[in-house]
This record gives sequence, C-alpha cells and structure tokens, in this order.
Amino acid sequence: MNEVGRLLISLAFAGAGLTLAGGGVIWSMDEGRRVRRSLTRVLGEAPHALLVAHGRGKGLGFNFTANQLALTWDAGGWCLVYKIEELIGAELAVDGQVLARVWRGEARRALDMLRGADTQVTFRLIFDDAAHPDFVMDLWLPEDETRKGAMTSAEAVQEANRWIARIESLLRRPLPRREAPVVAPASAPPPPAAAAPPSPEPPVAAAPPRAVEPPPWEDDAEAFDDDDEADAIT
Repeated sequence: MNEVGRLLISLAFAGAGLTLAGGGVIWSMDEGRRVRRSLTRVLGEAPHALLVAHGRGKGLGFNFTANQLALTWDAGGWCLVYKIEELIGAELAVDGQVLARVWRGEARRALDMLRGADTQVTFRLIFDDAAHPDFVMDLWLPEDETRKGAMTSAEAVQEANRWIARIESLLRRPLPRREAPVVAPASAPPPPAAAAPPSPEPPVAAAPPRAVEPPPWEDDAEAFDDDDEADAIT
C-alpha cells in the first residue's frame, strides 16, 4: 500500500509539473506577448504606446524617448524601425471606406460617427519610404467574433480613432532641424616638382697640336739655290 501511495504521489507531482511547464510555454508563446517582446527588443525598452492586431500577428509601438516607431509582423518574426519624422499620415477604413484620416501639414479628417463594421476595420500608417510606403493592420475581421477575448467591430473602430488622434499629435510636432553636412574643402594639388637642371656635358679634351712638315719641294728649292750660287761664282 505504501508503494502504491508513493507511486500515486509521484504521478501527481509529475502531472502538476507538466501542466505548469505547458502553461508556461503557452503563456510565453502568446501572440500579444511575442509582439511586445519583439518591439521591446528593437526599441531598446518597453513600448510607450502599443497596438496589436490579434489573430494577424502584427503590431506597432512607439518609443517617445528615442523618437522611434517600430512595426512588427509574423508575430514578432520581422520588424522595421522608423524615425517618427518619417511618418507622414494615418487612415482608418471601415468596410473599405476611409472614414478618418490625418496627414502631415493637413487638417485632420475626423470620424463623423462611431459605428461597427460588417466586413473589416483597417488601420493604415503611411511612411516616407519608397521600399515600405505603408503598413496595414486589420483590427477586426468577421472571424474575430468567435475568437475569445477579441474586440468587437465597434471597439476596433474606437481604438483606431484614438490612434488617429495620437498620430495627429505627433505630426503636429516640428520636424527636427537637420544640419547640413560639413564638407572639408578640397586641398589644392601639390605644385609640380621642379625639373632637375641638365647635367653639364663633360669638357672635350683638346687635340694635341700636329707637327707641320715642310712640303718636299722646299728641299729641292734649297738644293737648287745652292747649285745656282756655285755656278754664279765660277
């Protein structure tokens, strides 16, 4: 009996441990927590404002201290980080029709009436980015009615309208002044090196004077003169 009791107690503890471990895994893998962890990682701290599209794996968060906005999708698998000044507008669409909108430098188009939706509630952000010009989040779809803890269509419209007001307050801020980059003046090219003077040519040695020999007829002339003088004497 004691052995059976110990076995039952061991099985109970093992079952409780497995239940706690499974619950911890499910808790950590919750879509909203994964989105929050991903945004916290790229922003450097917990988001100061957070919006999650449950069931779609998308979310966005602000870090007002660092003046940054982060987007994530695939339940935190991918992220993009922008400066807040790169955000140029936001739109709220209900059943494919834009009901509220705010753009930088323009007056806000306020939501006329709060009502639910039949097919879709969409919140869209627009950025000054040619590669990723916008980010669309479906805050409510018809299948959300059967999902536990999901917002109703009217609650999704109200939440998106609050974010339109938040985006408007950010777009009213003056853009930070960007200092022109300081470019160092181009240094003048060094002057060309002076050409080396030509080396003097070595002096040409003077040729030794040549001995001038008298022409052969001078000897004959002298001999002729001597004979003439002898004839004259005789």
